[in-house]
Amino acid sequence: MAAGNDGANKPENDDPFGYLYADGQAAGAQPPGGGGYGYPGPAQAQPGVPRTSYNQVRTVGERQYGGQTQGHGQAYVPPQQQAAYGQQQAQYAAPETYGGPPRQSPPPQHQHGGSGRGPNTKGLLIGAVAVVAVVVIGITAAVISNSGGDDKDKQAGGGTTATAPAQVSEKPSAEPSADETPVELPKQDAATLKLGGTAGLAKDVKGAEGSDGTYVAGFNQVGSSVTWKAKMSEAGPYSLTVRYAIPAVDANATLTVNGKPNSSPLGLKNFIHSSDPNLEKNWQTTWAPVDLQKGENEIKISCETGNQCDVLLDWLEVGPPKS
Repeated sequence: MAAGNDGANKPENDDPFGYLYADGQAAGAQPPGGGGYGYPGPAQAQPGVPRTSYNQVRTVGERQYGGQTQGHGQAYVPPQQQAAYGQQQAQYAAPETYGGPPRQSPPPQHQHGGSGRGPNTKGLLIGAVAVVAVVVIGITAAVISNSGGDDKDKQAGGGTTATAPAQVSEKPSAEPSADETPVELPKQDAATLKLGGTAGLAKDVKGAEGSDGTYVAGFNQVGSSVTWKAKMSEAGPYSLTVRYAIPAVDANATLTVNGKPNSSPLGLKNFIHSSDPNLEKNWQTTWAPVDLQKGENEIKISCETGNQCDVLLDWLEVGPPKS
């Protein structure tokens, strides 16, 4: 036996919507009046007939959303709807028809390009400003560069001048260049010079810078000499430098240039102040001023009467004048 049915009524009478169908109407189903599913409520109860429904289910269209209610919590049903229910024509009516506040539709939203967002005008504005700034910076740099070039031109000659292309001279210039490399002055090993008297070659003493360590020895006798033919490109004052070795004792010799003896002898002194008579430890240099002519010059060093000539000769060199 189904719940809510005690055998007094037929099962089809339990259909809450029986009043909507012909067989239900034939069975006595009525539209809801006080709170059943199409059957008499408490106000229509009949003696001896048990109540078949205990649920107060409302008919479609009867529920209100914020509207007025009637009686004990029951929704207010307009007379038109009551008449419709009396005619067994159920229909649904929107809640707005029952006096409730009208529902507001949301304002339409404008669509741009099929998406819910508008164009990024802020980004476009920033991009445009950046482009303008780059153009302004470029123009400013160009103006500054041009003005700097104009200032240089004005300082150079007061205006812009066209520089002619350099042309290569077909004929070499016969005039000497101002920055011409200085002419190398002559230098000669004493062993290659013309020897006179008792002067001869030797290489027993170490430390000579001549070819194969060769030097001039035997110069300690009067009449001994070395003669050098030095060729000069320009006439003028020069200095003659001589490298020699002595046994820790001062020596001297006679210097003759182009047949003319110097007024003072060539000093071959112990400039290093050595006390060791070992000739190997006493190599040193001295110099004397000389006036030379353009072209070939004869320079002669000789041991004459009154000279102290115990000396070894290594090389001779002509150089710039010394003070």
